[in-house]
Amino acid sequence: METMIAYCGLVCSDCPAYQATQANDEKKAEETAALWTKEYGINVTVANVWCDGCTVPGKKCAHCAECEIRACGVARGVENCGRCPDFSCDKTEKFLAMVPFARAILEKEAKNR
Repeated sequence: METMIAYCGLVCSDCPAYQATQANDEKKAEETAALWTKEYGINVTVANVWCDGCTVPGKKCAHCAECEIRACGVARGVENCGRCPDFSCDKTEKFLAMVPFARAILEKEAKNR
């Protein structure tokens, strides 16, 4: 499976929702919904899990479909935020402070701009 880096620096191809979707694996989608319900304290249904990845057309899991960072990346036509000339900005900074490994990925992407 080819690595897909989301606009925010998460790796879509490592995500269990993406993996379940690509394999059309209902059981893995159910397990992911249960895991996310427990981890995030919200009710996540299987319908909210199916995702083809952040940067390509197709299904988006609930949080990706509503993501402000993703919407900005799509509007700017960049591969990911690390490839944006305005990286790092107010939209990404709060998220990247919580997810330092995503910052490292985007910083590496910025060097390859």
